[in-house]
Amino acid sequence: MAVDTAYDRPAAPARAPAAPGRRRRGPRRVAWVFAGPAAVLFVVFFAYPLGASLLQSFTTEDAGASRWVGLGQYQRLIHDPAFVESLVNTGIILVVQVPVMIALALVLAVLLNQSWLRLRGTWRAVHFLPAVTTLVAYAVVFQVLLKTDGGLVNQLLGAVGIGPVDWLNSPTWARVSLIASLTWRWTGYNAVILLAGLQAIGKEQYEAAAIDGSGTLSTYARVIVPQLRPVVLFCVVTSTIGTLQLFDENYVLTRGGPDDATLTPVVYLYKVGFQQLDFGYAAAIAWVVVVLIAAISALQYVAFGRERRR
Repeated sequence: MAVDTAYDRPAAPARAPAAPGRRRRGPRRVAWVFAGPAAVLFVVFFAYPLGASLLQSFTTEDAGASRWVGLGQYQRLIHDPAFVESLVNTGIILVVQVPVMIALALVLAVLLNQSWLRLRGTWRAVHFLPAVTTLVAYAVVFQVLLKTDGGLVNQLLGAVGIGPVDWLNSPTWARVSLIASLTWRWTGYNAVILLAGLQAIGKEQYEAAAIDGSGTLSTYARVIVPQLRPVVLFCVVTSTIGTLQLFDENYVLTRGGPDDATLTPVVYLYKVGFQQLDFGYAAAIAWVVVVLIAAISALQYVAFGRERRR
């Protein structure tokens, strides 16, 4: 009986290689299956509202119907004293609060980075906790603390012989209160980011500076802080964006008052859009805020680049 061996069988015909186009289409289809839902959500909840708000900023409501006015809403902004006042208030907060907060965050980051500090993880968590507190909740707490009659801050001031301060009803003190609340919430957040930058700097640089006879302050001023410029830039840019978008704190604390002393563009946008129902004008305010954020952020990046090249 003959034995069937592999040598007696006819060789199987070789398969033709798949067409290159077919091989490319397979992974693309799989990628679109996974990316499709995210793309749809992006278009529906971001791209479309963004485009619709831009078109709306060129219209106005006339007898219940939209009417095209071109740049009329933007020209109206130039002559609106309330909007100009909101920009001035935001500029004051930006110039005062952001540098103070970044400086405090840098000092705090240096302290949290010391090897002699016990329970460093606990202290870092404690200082970061304000950043995870909801905006409205902590604003309400500050509202209670800063009450003119019976507020804890005025009680402590009274204990040392200082009369009560009208924190939330005086234009000057209302700005101070808002700056203090923002500084309390975001200092720890920026300190953690700066701490990560400090930990990326090797110990040998501290040792080299010590060998050269550099003191502690001189080491941080001439060696450590210059290497933290990218991290500091990130903190400054994000803090600037947050200040230009400021809404929750000042709305809960003062409703933008007194006498528009804490009015910001976003609070004004809310009042125009949801109280006066002037949505075209509100959309124009929103787009001016977007342009301001982009312009100021770009200027900060350019200034940082020039400083780094020097």
